[in-house]
Amino acid sequence: MKALSLSPALAAVVGDKPLPRTEIVSKLWTYIKANKLQDSINKRMINADAKLKAVFGKAQVSMFEMAGLIGKHVK
Repeated sequence: MKALSLSPALAAVVGDKPLPRTEIVSKLWTYIKANKLQDSINKRMINADAKLKAVFGKAQVSMFEMAGLIGKHVK
């Protein structure tokens, strides 16, 4: 997989080194689980904190929607 450049908002969550998309998603899940951001009732939903809100653009997203939203933050 090709390493992609990250936007400053995404780099604040997963680190500033270029990463392949699969590694970006993996690091996002690590961050989400470490900060207990999965919705307690519906585990498919992610409640964004300030850093993730800068990436997602809204307070809550589904895990399926997340992959599409990070596309705007990589080159």
